[in-house]
Amino acid sequence: MFKPLPMLRIELSLLREDAPQASLLLANYGNFDPEFSETTPEQFPELPGEAYRQAYAEPRAHLDKILAHYEIVAPQTIAAPMQPVAPQQLSGIGAWLKTVWEQCSEVQERMRQLREEYRRAAQLLRALDQFMDISVDLALLQKKSALLDVRVGMLPRANVQRFEEALGLAGYVAIRFFSSEEQVHLIIAGAAAQAQAIERVLQAAGWHTTEVPAEFHGRPDEVRRELSGRMAQLAAQQAQEDARRRAEPAQDKLRERLLDAAHILARAAPYAELAGLMRGRGSLATVSGWAPREQLPQLRQMLAHSFGERFALQARDPRNDERLRVPSVIRHHRWLQPFARLVLNYGVPRYGEIDPTVLFAVSFVLMFGMMFGDVGHGITIALAGVLLRRRLGQFAALAIAIGASSTLFGLLYGSVFGYEHLLPALWMSPLSDPMRMLGVALGWGVGFILLATLLTIRNRIADGRLREALLDSHGAAGLLLYLGLLTGAWRYASAGELDTGTVLMVCVALAAMFSHAWQHNRSSAFAERLLIVLMEGFEAVMAYISNTLSFLRLAAFSLNHVALSIAIFTVADMLQSTGYWATVVLGNVFILVLEGAIVAIQTLRLEYYEGFSRFFGGDGRAFRPLTLGSRRELAIKI
Repeated sequence: MFKPLPMLRIELSLLREDAPQASLLLANYGNFDPEFSETTPEQFPELPGEAYRQAYAEPRAHLDKILAHYEIVAPQTIAAPMQPVAPQQLSGIGAWLKTVWEQCSEVQERMRQLREEYRRAAQLLRALDQFMDISVDLALLQKKSALLDVRVGMLPRANVQRFEEALGLAGYVAIRFFSSEEQVHLIIAGAAAQAQAIERVLQAAGWHTTEVPAEFHGRPDEVRRELSGRMAQLAAQQAQEDARRRAEPAQDKLRERLLDAAHILARAAPYAELAGLMRGRGSLATVSGWAPREQLPQLRQMLAHSFGERFALQARDPRNDERLRVPSVIRHHRWLQPFARLVLNYGVPRYGEIDPTVLFAVSFVLMFGMMFGDVGHGITIALAGVLLRRRLGQFAALAIAIGASSTLFGLLYGSVFGYEHLLPALWMSPLSDPMRMLGVALGWGVGFILLATLLTIRNRIADGRLREALLDSHGAAGLLLYLGLLTGAWRYASAGELDTGTVLMVCVALAAMFSHAWQHNRSSAFAERLLIVLMEGFEAVMAYISNTLSFLRLAAFSLNHVALSIAIFTVADMLQSTGYWATVVLGNVFILVLEGAIVAIQTLRLEYYEGFSRFFGGDGRAFRPLTLGSRRELAIKI
C-alpha cells in the first residue's frame, strides 16, 4: 500500500519451438513486463521471432485502419482456443486484410475528395460575401483587356478620399462595393495606357489587390445559388458514401470476419512483441523481464503445466544500479483509485520509493473540507458523486470523500448553505476567531512539511544516497534547520529573545548544508563556489518559511467561504421574498461551482508543490505487462 510491490528480474529459457506458446502464456498471465535480455550477442546472437514480427506488423496496421474505417470496436476479450498463430495463418490473414484495405482506401480517397471539394466551395462562398453588392458579371473582373485596365482591391478607409482624387486626375473611376471599419473595397477602371502610371498611386495609398476566384461566373446572387447547390450536392454524396460505408460490414459477414481476424492477431501480438526482445542460439531461446514476487509461484506452475521440464526460470532481486529500470506496481483499493490517478499526474513512484497515495488522499480530503466547510455544500457534492457515479467513473469516490469532509467541517463551523444559525457549531465559526484559524492552518502546515521531510530522508536512504539524506536542505540537516527556525520563532514570540540552543541548532544545520553544497560544487571556482553555497543556504531558509506560510491559505479560504456567504445574504436581504430566494440559490450555486473548483485547485497545489516536490521523485517506470493485443501502462491495481 505504501510502496510498489516487490519485483523480481525474470530470465526464461526454453526451446525455440515453444516460444510462441510461451509468449501466449505470459500474455495470459498478465504480470510479465519484458525487457532486453542481459545475455550478450555472442552468447545468443539470433533473433528467433524477427521474421514473425515483420509478418505481423503489416496485417496489424491494416486491421487497425480497417476497423477505424468501419467504426468497429476491437474485441476486449479473446475467444478460445488460446493457441499460437502459425506463420502460414498469419500470412493468409495478412493477404485478405490487404485486399480489404485496398477497397477501404478507395472509399477513403473518394470521401477525402468530397470533403476537399466541400471545403473549397465553403471558402468560395465566404469569399463571395464581399462581392454581393456588385451587380455585374464577376467574370468581367477576371478578364485582361488591351484597352481597359480593371482592378479589384482594398485600401485603408483614411486614404480613400485622396485616392479617389488621384484616380480622377489619371482618368480612372472608382466604385466602392464593400466596406468594413478599417478597409474599403473598390473596383477601379481606366485606360490601359495609364496602367503603369497608376501603380505609384496604388502603392502610396496602401492598395491590396483582391483576386476574383476563377470559379465566379455570373452575378453574385447567381454564383451564390450555384455554390449553395454544389455544397448541398456534395453533402448528399458524403452522406451516401458514409451510409454505404456503415452498411458494408453487414454484407458477406465482413464484420464477423474482421472480428475473427482481430482475435487471431491479438493471439499473435505477444510473440510479435517479444520478438524484438527475445534472443536465441540454435534451438534455444531466452527472454527477460520483470514480475511481482508474489506472482512467481503462479508463473512457475503455469510454465510447468505447459512445458513440463522443457524450460529454465531464474529469478533474482533488483540490483541497486538498476532501480530506475524496475517497473512500479502499486495495489490500491478502488476507493483510492482517483487519488492514485492524481498522484500519477505528477509522476510514477520510483521502485522502492514511498507511494504517497494514502497520505495524499487523507490530506487532500481534510484540507478541502477545512477550506470549504459547509454541511449543505458538502452533502450536495457527495450526492453529486453518488448520482453521477457512472459519468464520473472512478472519480465519483473522490467527490463523495470531499463532500463528506466538507460536511464534517461544516458541522464544526455550524454552517448550512451559508446559514450559521440553523445548527450550533461543534467548534467555532471561522470568522468568530480568525487568529485561531490562522494558527491551526500554520500548525497543519508545520506538520505537513515535517512529514514530507521525513519521507524525503527515508526515500534517499532507500536509494543509497546517504549523504544527501543527512546533509541536503531537504534531508536531516534541513529538518534540523526547520526545527530550529520553528523553535526560534516560538521563543521570540513568547519570550522576546532567542536561546543559545536554538541558535546553535540553526548554525549546525547551516554548517552541514554549506559543507554538502561546497563538496557538491567542487569543480567551480572559489568565488563562484562560495556564492552558490551562500545562495543555497539563503534559499533553504526562505523556502521553509514561505512553504509554511503557504498553508495560511487553508484559513484564508475558510474565511473567504464565510465572507462570500455573508455577501450573498446581504444582497438577498435587500430584495423581496422571490428575489431573496433566487439570490440565495444562485449565490450558493456560484459558491459550489466557482469557489469549489478554486479550492480543489489550491488543495492540489499544496499537495504537489509543498509535498511532492520535497519527497516524491515521480520518475519511476510504469509497469507495462505483456497482454493479448497490445501492451498498456499499468501503475496501479485494485
